[in-house]
Amino acid sequence: MSGNGHSYGEQAGEAAPELAQEAAPTTAPSVPAAFGLFSSDTKKNEDLKQMLESSKDSAKLDAMKRIVGMIAKGKNASELFPAVVKNVASKNIEIKKLVYVYLMRYAEEQQDLALLSISTFQRALKDPNQLIRASALRVLSSIRVPIIVPIMMLAIKEASSDLSPYVRKNAAHAIQKLYSLDPEQKEMLIEVIEKLLKDRSTLVAGSVVMAFEEVCPDRIDLIHKNYRKLCNLLVDVEEWGQVVIIHMLTRYARTQFVSPWKTDDDVVEEYNENNFYESDGEQKEKDRNVKKTYTMDPDHRLLLRNTKPLLQSRNAAVVMAVAQLYWHLAPKSEAGIVSKSLVRLLRSNREVQYIVLQNIATMSIQRKGMFEPYLKSFYVRSTDPTMIKTLKLEILTNLANEANISTLLREFQTYVKSQDKQFAAATIQAIGRCATNITEVTDTCLNGLVCLLSNRDETVVAESVVVIKKLLQTQPAHHGEIIKHMAKLLDNITVPVARASILWLIGEYCERVPKIAPDVLRKTAKSFTNEDDLVKLQILNLGAKLYLTNSKQTKLLTQYVLNLGKYDQSYDIRDRTRFIRQLIVPNEKSGALSKYAKKIFLAQKPAPLLESPFKDRDHFQLGTLSHTLNSRATGYLELSDWPDVAPDPAVRNVEVAESAKEWTAILGKTKKEKPTEKFYSESEEEEDESASTGATESESGSESEKEDKEEGSSDESSGSSSSSEESSDSESDSKESTAKKTSGAVKESNAGESKKKAKGISKNRNTSSSSDTESSSSEGSSSDSKSVSDSRSDSDSGKSGSATSSKVTTQVFVPTKTHEMLHRMTGKGLSAHYHFSRQPDMFGDHMVPVQVTVTNTTDQKIENIHIGEKKLPLGMRIHEFNPIECLEPGGSVTVSMGIDFCDSTQTASFQLCTKDDHFNVNIQPPVGELLLPVTMSEKDFKKEQGMLTGMNETSATIAVAPQNSTSLVIIEKVVKAANLGVVPSGQDNIHRFAAKTVHSGSLMLVTVELKESSTAQLIINTEKTVIGSVLLRELKPVLSQG
Repeated sequence: MSGNGHSYGEQAGEAAPELAQEAAPTTAPSVPAAFGLFSSDTKKNEDLKQMLESSKDSAKLDAMKRIVGMIAKGKNASELFPAVVKNVASKNIEIKKLVYVYLMRYAEEQQDLALLSISTFQRALKDPNQLIRASALRVLSSIRVPIIVPIMMLAIKEASSDLSPYVRKNAAHAIQKLYSLDPEQKEMLIEVIEKLLKDRSTLVAGSVVMAFEEVCPDRIDLIHKNYRKLCNLLVDVEEWGQVVIIHMLTRYARTQFVSPWKTDDDVVEEYNENNFYESDGEQKEKDRNVKKTYTMDPDHRLLLRNTKPLLQSRNAAVVMAVAQLYWHLAPKSEAGIVSKSLVRLLRSNREVQYIVLQNIATMSIQRKGMFEPYLKSFYVRSTDPTMIKTLKLEILTNLANEANISTLLREFQTYVKSQDKQFAAATIQAIGRCATNITEVTDTCLNGLVCLLSNRDETVVAESVVVIKKLLQTQPAHHGEIIKHMAKLLDNITVPVARASILWLIGEYCERVPKIAPDVLRKTAKSFTNEDDLVKLQILNLGAKLYLTNSKQTKLLTQYVLNLGKYDQSYDIRDRTRFIRQLIVPNEKSGALSKYAKKIFLAQKPAPLLESPFKDRDHFQLGTLSHTLNSRATGYLELSDWPDVAPDPAVRNVEVAESAKEWTAILGKTKKEKPTEKFYSESEEEEDESASTGATESESGSESEKEDKEEGSSDESSGSSSSSEESSDSESDSKESTAKKTSGAVKESNAGESKKKAKGISKNRNTSSSSDTESSSSEGSSSDSKSVSDSRSDSDSGKSGSATSSKVTTQVFVPTKTHEMLHRMTGKGLSAHYHFSRQPDMFGDHMVPVQVTVTNTTDQKIENIHIGEKKLPLGMRIHEFNPIECLEPGGSVTVSMGIDFCDSTQTASFQLCTKDDHFNVNIQPPVGELLLPVTMSEKDFKKEQGMLTGMNETSATIAVAPQNSTSLVIIEKVVKAANLGVVPSGQDNIHRFAAKTVHSGSLMLVTVELKESSTAQLIINTEKTVIGSVLLRELKPVLSQG
C-alpha cells in the first residue's frame, strides 16, 4: 500500500541503510566482539575514543565499524560525537563514509558540535567521489539549525547541477528537509524542483516527484512539459519511485482529461439504430454529433498503456498503485484488467493481503463483474487471521448474485461452525445482507438463521437473533411463528443484545402474539433487577406497548416494572421510567402528548438497511492511508473531479528540438513493448462489454484507439507466448490454454468438411434452404438419439430423488422470435441474429441449442467467420459452429451452436470474428429456454409436487385477461414463454406443465389453476428456487396481458 505524501520519508533521505550495507561485509566478524565489548559501560567507550584518536587508519576503521554496529542495535553512542567528528576530514574514504553515517544519526542532537564541521562538509561537496559528495549533502541537510539555511540552499542548488545522478537524487531528498526546516524558502525550492523535473535520469525521477508532492503539489503547471517523459521513464524507475510518480500522475490526469466514464452508449446507439438510408445532409449532421462523443486523449492513453506492464511488478505497492490508477482513470470496460493482478497479491503475507482485500472490498461494491470470475480466491482458509477472514467474507457478500448465491450459502454454513466466534458472528450478518439484497433467497436465509437458534454456541445464537430481528422488520406479517419460537428462547439466552432484540420484536409485534407477549413481560419483570441496562430499557418499552394495546392483562405488571425502574441505579433507566409513566398513564399533570402515546410507541418503524461498511470509502483515493483508516489522514491530497471540458493539450507539447527526440523515443519504446504488451489473455479484448461499445470504438477517430486495435491484432498472433506467461501466474490459466489448444486441434481436423459446407451455403442468398437442411438434420439426429435422451432423462429424474417415469419429449412449440446479436453498423456490414431452436440432444448433455443467422449486407465477400475469444462465467461452455469460410455479398447463412448456461440467465459473451475484425457479442437466454419438456402422468406430477413443497414452492395470484381464460390459449401462451411439456389434467380449470433444467436435470413443475372472478393461481415447484422465482416473474405478465 502506498501511504500519503509523508510516508515515503524512509526512502526520501537517510543514507544510513545504503552505507551500512556497504560496510556490512567487513562489519560481520567484529559484531560478536562488539557485543561483548558493549555489555559493560565506560571502559569500552574509553577504548573506542583511544582507537579514534589513534594515528593508524585500521584502528579508526575498526572503531567506526563498532560504533555503527552500536547504532544498528539501537544503543546510544552520542557521547562519542566529539571523538568521531574529529575524523570527518579523514583522507581514508571508508572511514569518511562511516563518519557520515554516524553524523547523519546524531547531527540533529549535537548541533553545536556539528556546526564546527560545516566547513569540512562544504569542502566535501566538491570531493571527486560522488558518494562523499552525496553523504556530505545528507549530513548538511540533517543539521536542523536555521542559521545554516542559506548554506543548505546553496549546496542544494549546486548539487542539482551535479554530473552524478546519485548526487542529484540526494539534492531532491534534501529539498524536503530544507522545506520542513524553513517553509519560507518555498519559491527558491520550486525553482530547483522545476530544474530537476527536466532531468532524464530514472534515478532522479522518483525523488524529485516526491519533493514536488511535499513542497508544491498544487503546481500542476510544472508537470505539463514533463508529463510524457515521466510516463515513458516509469517502467525503468525504482519501485518506490514508481509508486510516487503513479500517484502524482493520477491526480494530474484527473485535472487534465475529461471523464472516460461518460461514454454512455445511448448516443452512439441512437446513431446506429436510426434509418440506414438518409440524405447526405442529415448524414453529415449525424457525423458531427458522433464526433462530439468521447474520444480518449492520446496522453491519457499513453499513461494507461505505460502503467499496464507494471501490473506484473514483484512489488505489491506498485501493483496496488497501478490498480488505483486504472480504477480512477481508465474506462470502466478496461478497469477489469487489474483484478487478476490484485488476486495474485493475495498470495503475499497477511499485511499485504489486508490492504489489498480492503481495496477489493471497495471496488466490488461498484463493479461486481470485475471479481466474479475469481470468486473462489476469496474463500476463507482456516489458517487466515480474523481480519483477513472478515474482509474475504465482505467481498463474497458483495459479489453475491442470483447465480452464485446457493454456492455462497453452502460456504457460509461452514463458516458459521468456525471456532473463531467473531468470524462466525460476521458470517451470520453476511447471510442477513444476502437475504435483503437477493429477494429470491430471503426465506431460505431466514429459515437457516432460525435453525441456528438451536446452536449450542451462545454467540452464534445471539447474532442470529439480532439479524433475524432486522429481517423480520422487512416483512413481519408472514413470520408470527418465528417470533413465538424466539420468545421460547428467552429463558436460555443470556447475551444482552440478543435478549433486548427478542423483547423489542415481541413488543413491536405484540398484537400478532397476544397470548405470548404478556407472559414474556411477567417472566422478565421477575428478573428485572438482574438484567443488563440494555435489556431493562426494552422491558420498559415492552410494558408500555402492552399497556397501550392490552391494558386489562398487563396494567398491574407494567406499573410494577415502572416502580422497579423508578429506583434503579442507572439514571438512564430512571429517566426512561419517568418519561414512560407520564406518557402512558394519563393524569392531571400529563401534557398533550399523552393523547398520542399509542402513535408514538407503535409507529411504523422503517426497516433497517443492511449495508456494506465499505460503502462510503470510495470518496478516498484507493491505496492510501486515508482509505485504509476510513478517515482523512494528515497530508492526504484529494482527487479532483473530472473537468467538463479538457484544458488545452498543447501545454504538454515540448520545444521542437526536444519533441522530435522524445517522440522517436516513445515510438521506439512502444515497438519494443508490443510483444510483451499482452500479458493477460483476457485483458486486451476486455475493452467492450457489448456490441454498442464496440460501435463506439469503431466509429471514434482517435489515433490512440487505432493503435490499440493494431496491438490487439498483433497480440492475438502471439497467443502462445502470452499463454506461457500466464501459466506462471496460475495453474487454472494453463489448463484453460491447453483446453484452447485442443479445441483448436479439433477445429483443424474438421476444417475440410466445414469449408465445403460453408462454400455451398454461402452461394445461396436465401436462408430457407440452408435452414431447412439444418433443421432436418437436427430432427434426424434427435430421432436417432431418442433412446439416449430417454436414458438420460431417467438418470436425471433419478438425481432429483424420484422413481416416477418422466421422459424428455419433443418441444410443444418452437419460438420464432429472434434476438439481435450483432447490428450491421457495429459489425461493419456483418449482421447476426439468433433464436432458440428447442432441439434436444443436438450437442450432447447440458447444452441449449441456439441457431445463429449471419448476413452479409456489404458488397464484398466476408471470409472466415468464426467464434473467437470467449468471456464466460465459471462453468459455462460453448459448442462452436463450424467456421464459415466465405459469405458472398448479400448472402445469409444459418448455423447451429450449443451453450451450457449452467441453469442461469447469465450472459454468454464471446467474439464473432472475421478474417479482418472481431466483434464482442452476447447471448442471454430467457429462463424458459433453460428447460427441456417432460411427459408424465397426472398421478406422477402430484407425487413429485408433494415432494417439492415448502422452500421449493413459489406461487402468485394473478388477474387473467378474459381472452386468456380458455384452455387452448393458456397452454399456447405458457409453452410459448417457456419450453414446458403439457401434463394431461382431469380438471378443466387446472393446467399442469412439466420440464427439467437442461444442465442439472432438476424437475420444474408449473400449475395454473383458474379461480373465480378472472383470477388464477400460478404455482411453481422446483429445487432450483432462483430459476423458479424468475420463471414465475416471467409467466405472470404472459397470462395477465391480452
